[in-house]
Amino acid sequence: MKALVLKAYKEFQLEEVPNPTPASDEVRVAVKAVGICGSDVHGMDGSTGRRRPPIIMGHEAAGVIDQVGTAVKNWNPGDRVTFDSTIYCGVCDYCRDGQINLCNNRRVLGVSCEDYRQHGAFAEFVAVPERILYRIPESLSCEHAALVEPFSIALHAVRLPTIRLNDTVVVVGAGMIGLALVQALRHTGCGKLIAIDLSDDRLALAKTCGATHTINSSQEPLQKIRALTEQRGADIAFEAVGINATVDLTLRSLRKGGAAVLVGNVTPKVDLPLQIVVTRELTVHGSCASRGEYPACIDMLARGALNPAPLVSAIAPLSEGAAWFARLYRKEPGLLKVVLNP
Repeated sequence: MKALVLKAYKEFQLEEVPNPTPASDEVRVAVKAVGICGSDVHGMDGSTGRRRPPIIMGHEAAGVIDQVGTAVKNWNPGDRVTFDSTIYCGVCDYCRDGQINLCNNRRVLGVSCEDYRQHGAFAEFVAVPERILYRIPESLSCEHAALVEPFSIALHAVRLPTIRLNDTVVVVGAGMIGLALVQALRHTGCGKLIAIDLSDDRLALAKTCGATHTINSSQEPLQKIRALTEQRGADIAFEAVGINATVDLTLRSLRKGGAAVLVGNVTPKVDLPLQIVVTRELTVHGSCASRGEYPACIDMLARGALNPAPLVSAIAPLSEGAAWFARLYRKEPGLLKVVLNP
């Protein structure tokens, strides 16, 4: 099969590799669409330590089952599916408690780190355990079904804090996850929904996705948040980047007793304004991947409650993957989500 392989940091090659053979509890999926995630773009230069070459990246995907393992009972060739990016074991304490995203033996598709190498979906085929599969309806295209994974991350994050009717909510970062958060938050009953980013183009997209207000973070965002909240601050804030400046802004944007949800994790460490957290008695949630949100996400995408179309910048063949990675890495204006067709 053809696969887009990260051969060295910032160096891709489209090459022939052996077709994966599914284990007894796995299926082989013919990949029809796979999204380039921001974590792939950040990881391709070695900065995250989680994309160590050689690796076939890719964890946002959908396709059609091509082959099933000998112990697989509920799936057949021809079934249209997407799958979780997290390969959880299903037997550890966390899995048995339903916290599959915290699995002790967790692996992530398309990740190569110190502990494991798990090839992903930038290829014609990928083998995955049947326990992480989800059916997709005929009404949902594979290109849009590939984005169930990032939208499910947003749905998981919005379930962590208690969002009350008419709360003011801030989303810091209007990339793919930030914009998915904006769309998900429309269904929570919040009042003012404020998106913050450095890019006016992305802020315009945030308005399309349902933000009631947008603020360019270069233009005194804290003062503008206070002006919108009678000087109190936001009730809830979501951080979707993962760097010092945005985490600091997220925490400082909150009212006393407010709650922050940290979703972005571009950098392994950030500074914490400890006195702000302590003296304002803030609640800080970490949000990791998703757990159980896939069925709701698929349904919401299928009926239009979530809309990935405005977020997809381009759909291209896998053979052009290296060029699209380069454009995303350069932060080319106007590019958000690129979906590849193997």
